[in-house]
Amino acid sequence: MTPKALGSPANAVEETIEEVIRAAPLFNGGEGLVYGPVHGGISNENWRVQATDGSGDWFVKVPGQGTEMFIDRVAAFDASRKAAAAGLGPRVYDDLCDRGVEINDFMPDRWPSTHSDFVDADTRHAAIAAYRKMHALPALDQTKTVFDMIDEHARQVADLGAPSFVDGHWIMLNERMAREAIHAAGLDLVPCFNDPMPGNFMIGEDGSIMLIDYEYASMNDRCYDLGIWFGEMFYTPERELELIEAYFGEVRPEIVSRVIVHKALADVKWALWSMVQLRVSRLEFDFHKYGMLKLRRFRQIVGHPDWPMHLARL
Repeated sequence: MTPKALGSPANAVEETIEEVIRAAPLFNGGEGLVYGPVHGGISNENWRVQATDGSGDWFVKVPGQGTEMFIDRVAAFDASRKAAAAGLGPRVYDDLCDRGVEINDFMPDRWPSTHSDFVDADTRHAAIAAYRKMHALPALDQTKTVFDMIDEHARQVADLGAPSFVDGHWIMLNERMAREAIHAAGLDLVPCFNDPMPGNFMIGEDGSIMLIDYEYASMNDRCYDLGIWFGEMFYTPERELELIEAYFGEVRPEIVSRVIVHKALADVKWALWSMVQLRVSRLEFDFHKYGMLKLRRFRQIVGHPDWPMHLARL
């Protein structure tokens, strides 16, 4: 899509971004600026704003409808700023942060990854390096474990009258078993990214990776961050062992189980999130299909004969 100048919005989302551009002090009323959509996200309305004289290039995230139900924008800004200070994320501007609008420097020298990029071993290990840097950030303001996320979404599904799962009781029984096992073993809380969609990994010419989109970031168990990433990338068990060794320096049975259990829990979290989005989002995305795919993998993990063993050796 060719970037367009302000003044002729074609729909409600364009009306919103034009109002945002005019309101942000950084953009000086919008004079000499053009904008266009950035595709790939499934929560917010994302835009690229450019100065026609080449003096500026920015990424603007407008909070998606209903996202205030599960995203703490103050906490998201805290994580974004700490990641930027560590060189892990792009610069963050404070313009309109009180409205939840996030403005970053656009990174034209980097590109969003796809699943196929992670076939390459160097790219996988660059992602491990990014995770290690993320987990070493100063403590984030928000502590929100996967169990907090599941509880939040379960309440929202009930409040909204969103679709429930046919085998919901069985799903939540296994979630409770995993919750009890992890709490008995203890949580390993570190700053976690929590949202490893491929498009959030920005690859540079040198092969390095920076992370974008910290709105789900929180203090959480580090094995959740690895488990949800492994699930998102559909890694084989052999690939998961490779990456566990790259991160921890060794492969121990209890670490493997902890990652696998968190991978299953991540699928419950995102399946419930999808049902909420069915009720509140105005984005064109098949949230029902997305949620059902997550539950399909959850059932595979929990239905495997090794599930009781994983719970026992956390």
